[in-house]
Amino acid sequence: MNSFQVWWLAIRPKTLPAAMSGVITGSALAWHDGHFHLLLALAALLVALLLQIGSNLANDVFDYERGADSGPRQGPLRVTQAGLLQPRQVKGGLLLVFTLAALCGLYLASVAGWVAIPIGAAAILAAVAYTAGPYPLGYHGLGELFVFLFFGVAAVAGTYFVQTGSVSLAAWLMSLPVGLIIVGILVVNNLRDLESDKIAGKHTLAARFGSRFAKSEYLACLLGAYLSILVYCALGLLPWWSLLTWLSLPLAYATARIVFTQTGKALNLALARTGQLALVVSLLFLFINLPAYFIQ
Repeated sequence: MNSFQVWWLAIRPKTLPAAMSGVITGSALAWHDGHFHLLLALAALLVALLLQIGSNLANDVFDYERGADSGPRQGPLRVTQAGLLQPRQVKGGLLLVFTLAALCGLYLASVAGWVAIPIGAAAILAAVAYTAGPYPLGYHGLGELFVFLFFGVAAVAGTYFVQTGSVSLAAWLMSLPVGLIIVGILVVNNLRDLESDKIAGKHTLAARFGSRFAKSEYLACLLGAYLSILVYCALGLLPWWSLLTWLSLPLAYATARIVFTQTGKALNLALARTGQLALVVSLLFLFINLPAYFIQ
């Protein structure tokens, strides 16, 4: 492989659709409320993508240094473990990615206010602390919580905030289904790596409580995502057409079926499809909100 192909492998492009979903959802709500700002939305999208790439690079190099990748891998190839890149190269790429994310964050802060700075700094810190530092979050069963907070709540509500200057009830509400589906990606990852994580001392929830728990956790994430939208519509908190996001249910069912029937490397397909599911749900939510802007 040439240098570009190696770095493309390192950033794990199949994980990027999920990073886009929170920003798309927050932007859809801003559009619905008549406050959509293209440049701010693009900056928020770039920040989300850079944070995901940075997290992937951090996991690659720091898992390697902790010995978590010492055995045969079920997941995609790790460039540090495979010797395609040296740890110092990956850390250099990590520094560059987070520097770019910080610069985009400073632009957002210059428009939305200083509150964007600590949120962005916390997101970068969490991305590194997932596998690095004295208390790596992913090694102590805290991965799901932080994925939900940053790729769900912060992504949806934060994107809405930088475009409107406030956070609507709908933005808080929609962070739940988006966050839950993205948490599902991590659950599949941990289910696939359950045995190797046990050996490496990586105490994910799947490693602690077993595969049956992890599969139930995944199902709870998907059910929680779809049922929450139903409840919001029933209570009048979201317009009824938000239920059109349920058009993604066939993809959700097909993906869940893989999770419940397959093991090992076969779960890589479920991981990718869960990321696609998050993107599809957010795009459906965007498309059904487009007419509202013109009706106002």
